[in-house]
Amino acid sequence: MLHPQLLPALMGAIVGFALIAWASVWLVRRWRSLTPRTRWLAFGAIAVVEVGYWLNIYAWFVEPNTLVVRHVEIVSDDWRGAPLTIAAISDVHVGGPHVDAARMERIVQRLNELRPELVVMLGDFVNGHAPVAERTPAENQEILGGIATLGALNARYGAVAVIGNHDSWYGRGAVTSALQDAGVAALWNRHIVVRRSGGAIVIAGIADAWTGDPDFDAALDGAPADTDTIILAHNPDNFADMPDGPALMLAGHSHCGQVTIPLIGRPASVVQNRAYECHLVEENGRTLYTTGGIGTSTLPVRFRSPPEIALITIRGASAHAEAD
Repeated sequence: MLHPQLLPALMGAIVGFALIAWASVWLVRRWRSLTPRTRWLAFGAIAVVEVGYWLNIYAWFVEPNTLVVRHVEIVSDDWRGAPLTIAAISDVHVGGPHVDAARMERIVQRLNELRPELVVMLGDFVNGHAPVAERTPAENQEILGGIATLGALNARYGAVAVIGNHDSWYGRGAVTSALQDAGVAALWNRHIVVRRSGGAIVIAGIADAWTGDPDFDAALDGAPADTDTIILAHNPDNFADMPDGPALMLAGHSHCGQVTIPLIGRPASVVQNRAYECHLVEENGRTLYTTGGIGTSTLPVRFRSPPEIALITIRGASAHAEAD
């Protein structure tokens, strides 16, 4: 069933196709009667409109429904233990135009096929701004049912999540409970310790920057010293305040701009520091990866910023040197 937000786009696609077809027929019928200059001006105008039309069809209906796997290898001086493979997703926005519970099941299946050791989810499980009490029963069922599909994840070291701004607007307690019911640890200025034979790992998650108070000290309070550490955040802007020591910070929120235009770049952004907006960032000896996420927000379009799973392998610099 087509999401209501896509109905205007569908109507526009139908009307646009009819107008292009009418203009093409008009030009063919009058081709011989027009001057050469008018012929090619009309032909060029129709061609430009048609290219724009198909690019819009792609951005509204095709790319948002794709899913790419982006392989990332990180070598860190702050990583001491055995290598770790992490699958990171963010911003699924369940209940939105392109992500329902059925698509969430397919995403979970794809995650399991990749066989990561750890799955991390970086917030904004929910679409829209309305709190849970203002949603219809059908909307709440879709959203909570989509989160429930995460219970089928089978990563060796489990799944860990942080809460995003849309989740807080919907109801942080409701989203946290749904995640925990699915077997996902939901972190908000706290950490967990993953025990493994290759060395323990601290996974610390900070609060969302828009709807909470991100606190690295609180998130790491009581964490064992000299332990491989990964920070999870929804908003990449917090990277500027990350202390030394963690080998990696993972974030979402930005959607990598959601639209990337050749020669222009990303015209819209929800992050303050655009250097942190998309993919791998290395700054002052620290490392950030911002995933482009999966769903959409505001406009239900993606163009040259496809939905992604980031499959990240992190290893220590000494282990990397030995492998070479």
